[in-house]
Amino acid sequence: MKNFISCIIILACVATQAQDHGLGKDIAAVESKVIEWRRDIHQYPELSNREFKTAEKIAAHLKSLGIEVQTGVAHTGVVGLLKGNRPGKVVALRADIDALPVTERNDLPFKSTVTSEYLDEEVGVMHACGHDTHIAILMGVAEVLSKNKDKIRGTVKFIFQPAEEGAPPGEEGGAELMVKEGVLENPKVDVIYGLHIGSYLPVGQIAYKPGGALAAAQRFVVDIKGKQTHGSAPWGGVDPILVAAKIVDGFQSIIRREMELTKEAAVITVGKISGGVRNNIIPESAELIGTIRTLDYDMQKQVNERMKEMASTIAKAYRAEATVEIAKGVPITYNDPSLTEASLPSLKEVAGEGNVHLIKAITGAEDFSFYQEKIPGFFFILGGKDPNAGPDDHFPHHTPDFKIDDSGLLLGVRAMTEIALDYLDRSK
Repeated sequence: MKNFISCIIILACVATQAQDHGLGKDIAAVESKVIEWRRDIHQYPELSNREFKTAEKIAAHLKSLGIEVQTGVAHTGVVGLLKGNRPGKVVALRADIDALPVTERNDLPFKSTVTSEYLDEEVGVMHACGHDTHIAILMGVAEVLSKNKDKIRGTVKFIFQPAEEGAPPGEEGGAELMVKEGVLENPKVDVIYGLHIGSYLPVGQIAYKPGGALAAAQRFVVDIKGKQTHGSAPWGGVDPILVAAKIVDGFQSIIRREMELTKEAAVITVGKISGGVRNNIIPESAELIGTIRTLDYDMQKQVNERMKEMASTIAKAYRAEATVEIAKGVPITYNDPSLTEASLPSLKEVAGEGNVHLIKAITGAEDFSFYQEKIPGFFFILGGKDPNAGPDDHFPHHTPDFKIDDSGLLLGVRAMTEIALDYLDRSK
């Protein structure tokens, strides 16, 4: 009986350990290509649902590796299917491919100078969230695994997803549309993995959180109706811009005074205010556009209800009218606890025990959550900050100065490669 119990313990330990697949040389050999791909994609970014050239580059690379390729998924998405030499389950690896309407301010030799149109305005376009690194990392993983099909016990599905930042108004897109179009079927995917580069996390480090890891995100629009009048005689009209300012302040009081922030974080941000055409006219209307971030669905419901009530009540107090429209948005990014725990040995093997950190939830959002609504998924953060930089020496995501250190990309290739192979080995 004692020997039997010992065998069970040994088998359990082996099952949770990462395996050495002997891919070190192949992974190291792809680093220069990954950096080259990343810089090329960074220099020529494309907005959500418009990633035509980016998709062509991805598809051409996958086809050159002998990988079965499907294009045009959710408009511009690319899906690659690589079957191993041994039967087994199906694991999906995902990278997002769209850029943002941000004008780059860096002095990089591969700086983006691309411009495009967004919400009827001419804007600069920049990979200001690191999706260029995600693409290059997954292209590298595809190259490594395509050369080692004998190590794959099952099938790997590569998902290059457009419009993670949100489809343009009036369009569908992103992970939600990919799921709708069957990306998790034919063959049916068992689990999915994804990563996100972090400009605030030093190169060589990985961060994770089981359960709710990233916030749900909703887009809201507030339409305010006033009464137009001459700017010199405000008493002759109803000023919607003044009302807009009061509503913005009121929304912040919902967070400051009504949310139990010791339970979970919550954020309301107004990112765009528009109204008026010239300096001496009080306009007839104004508009607020923004985002809501929550990590608890009961809190989300409360925030939604209070925003509608508060906007209407504030507007009425100033003799105006206001309506609030809140989109369904993106769900909470929920890391399956069992899959997360089982995946940690793989991350610790490639990064080192001391470089894998448990963190608190992040109020950033990810539409990777749409996959996790259907199947178990694990999403983690990869360090992209210069390791020699100071603790505050980095620029946030979605800003003109956002920058990633290329030396962190190889760890991303190692992590995604090994985490996939280890899952397939565990599931034999």
